Amino acid sequence: MAREEPSGADTWLVDVRPTARQSRLAFAVAGLALVGFAAAAPFSGRPLAALNALFPSLDAIVFVTDLVTAVLLFAQYSISRSRSLFALATGYLFTAFIVVPHALTFAGAFTPAGLLGAGIQTGSWLFIFWHLGFAAGLLAYAALREEKRPTPIPEVSVLPAVGWSVAGVLALVLGLTWLSTAGAHFLPPIILDQSRMSPIVVYPIWFTILLSAAAVAVLLLRRRSVLDQWLMVVALVFIADLVFSGLLPSVRFSLGFYAGRVFSIITSSIVLIVMLAETTRLYMRLARSNAMLRREQDNKLMNLEAMVASISHEIRQPIAAMSANSGAAIRFIQREPVDRAAVLSAVKEVKSDCQRADQILQDIRALFGKGDQGLERIDVNETALAGLWTLRGSFNEHGVSVRSELHPDVPPIAGHRGQLQEVIINLLQNAVEAMDAIKDDRRVLTVRTARDGDKAIRVEVEDTGPGIDAKNLDKVFDAFVTTKPGGMGLGLAICRMIIDRHGGQLSASPAQPRGAVFRMVLPQGPATRR
Repeated sequence: MAREEPSGADTWLVDVRPTARQSRLAFAVAGLALVGFAAAAPFSGRPLAALNALFPSLDAIVFVTDLVTAVLLFAQYSISRSRSLFALATGYLFTAFIVVPHALTFAGAFTPAGLLGAGIQTGSWLFIFWHLGFAAGLLAYAALREEKRPTPIPEVSVLPAVGWSVAGVLALVLGLTWLSTAGAHFLPPIILDQSRMSPIVVYPIWFTILLSAAAVAVLLLRRRSVLDQWLMVVALVFIADLVFSGLLPSVRFSLGFYAGRVFSIITSSIVLIVMLAETTRLYMRLARSNAMLRREQDNKLMNLEAMVASISHEIRQPIAAMSANSGAAIRFIQREPVDRAAVLSAVKEVKSDCQRADQILQDIRALFGKGDQGLERIDVNETALAGLWTLRGSFNEHGVSVRSELHPDVPPIAGHRGQLQEVIINLLQNAVEAMDAIKDDRRVLTVRTARDGDKAIRVEVEDTGPGIDAKNLDKVFDAFVTTKPGGMGLGLAICRMIIDRHGGQLSASPAQPRGAVFRMVLPQGPATRR
């Protein structure tokens, strides 16, 4: 089953719905706890060795786990401002604080009677206060559990609330510690001697169990989150701890007595483990989202760079032609007598180049825009001849012989005339520059047009240059990939984009005996923008 991800505002631990995998894991943990309880319950009264020194170590584990859990819950509260999280964090903080006097006053751990003036009743009453406080925290969480929190979250500091919580819990723990030590005579005895417990211990134990069961019942009636689900598992293990600690065993240091302490460790660890796991998962989602955002930003920057580079790439040729023709016009004017015909011809060429530059800008706008504006019926033979005429000076300058094999029966196609003409000019210019590497005089450029089946036409530009390595035939159309010094690697990429937008294909293949052939296949029907 696909993993369910929280959506919208469900980003807090108190709101995130459990996935099927998380639910199965929670049921598995609850099942293992029940199996362990069932296995140990029949032997709970069996006496074992009195390991007094072990209990401070167990209390230290509970102190660390519950304190870290409380800190994490308060951190969640500072973000979500959930009253239920505040109550639960306070409950965990209470258990973290009260296990300290419980460990110090445990009889036989540090001194035979325990520290802080403890008596025989002190450790057991602190144990009961510990569990009553935790059960009350669970019930408060369940009762205050909001289906939907008010939004937006007020931007006020939570430090005063957390500070009052810490101060209140500390005062309560100090008061209960005094009550179970110096004020022990105000409490009924629940320990008869070092090994036997009083029958009245069942009453506070049962009351604590009822509080825990009530918390589970309230959580069952509400829409459950990941935290709710695991808190129900905690409550189940917590109840098993209470049964072992006050109901089943009749003596201290029995199998059930030790089993209860093991369940206490499990109770204090479950939420901490879940919170660390969920925090890690949410952090991973945040990291992935941040990486996706960075990639999107990089793509936008690359698209902008590509657009700017494409404009520069395409506009360079008419600007260079304008510069050359305007320079020629100046030279003709400076002659004596003035060659008016040559000047007029050069100025007309400048005007033609200006119009071509304007058309290039319009074509680029259409290329990166949307819609089918500018489509017209195009004679491919005329478009190819116009490209050859535009580059006639370059052919003469580079010593290139031009052959045109234009099929007279090639039907017109629908497309952007300026864009297709720029494709042909780019392919012709690339062919001329490729043949510069040939030292002999066999520089031949051939332009062909022909039908390609019944519904397409084919335009080929072939040169006799060094050709293209077969391994790089497809890479030459990638953006920013070039073999020319100072090239930007955008010409062929833009050419392929244009042909793709016209519903056609642009490919390259080796020519025989040498050189390369660039082949455009265009549909005869109306072009469809992709």
